[in-house]
Amino acid sequence: MQIAIDGPAGSGKSTIAKLVATKLGFIYCDTGAMYRTATVMAKQKGIDYGDEAAIMAALRGLDITFKPSPDGQLVFMAGQDVTLAIRQEETTNNVSQVSALPKVREEMVRRQREIAANHDIVMDGRDIGTTVLPDAEVKIYMVASVATRAQRRYKENVEKGIMTPVAKLEEEIAERDRKDSTRAVSPLRKAADAVEIDSSHMTIDDEVQTIIDIVNKKRLKTQN
Repeated sequence: MQIAIDGPAGSGKSTIAKLVATKLGFIYCDTGAMYRTATVMAKQKGIDYGDEAAIMAALRGLDITFKPSPDGQLVFMAGQDVTLAIRQEETTNNVSQVSALPKVREEMVRRQREIAANHDIVMDGRDIGTTVLPDAEVKIYMVASVATRAQRRYKENVEKGIMTPVAKLEEEIAERDRKDSTRAVSPLRKAADAVEIDSSHMTIDDEVQTIIDIVNKKRLKTQN
């Protein structure tokens, strides 16, 4: 079974997707972390974030892996732990440019489909239900107000020692929404058959249970 969870930056996709995957015993794939890792790679190698050819040349042989830990999922780039690096402000502000590069998206989508081919999976991102897994049995589109998303991002950042004012986070999230929604390749949009969940006033437990209920209904329908 494939579960696709899409939505704008800071809508809680990753947090919810991890919990849903754990409850269902599914594999979890954080597609955003893959694009963030490519962005960190570009920074480390001194590659311009818009240089598609150079990024692709470096990306082709780059191993991106995930490893579960008690504190959450760890992300590795060629064996280097980049879990914190991919959440730094420079990465966050430039990942939209890297992820908009057509060949980069093509390569990442190939990798993501490969992961999903042989597993029950929960995958979150911007274009999972529309592009990566268009035949996913369950598609969720999560939304929340910019103010709510900024507050959530602020709390996450504080826990990681990243001190960015809430007002600045609101500006960055609104700009990220604009970039993600207007990019030429696989823009952020709700799949026609996705269920929209506004999490602005929901608890994490409520969000997870809502999705589990949707999955269970789909299973019952399939069995009947």
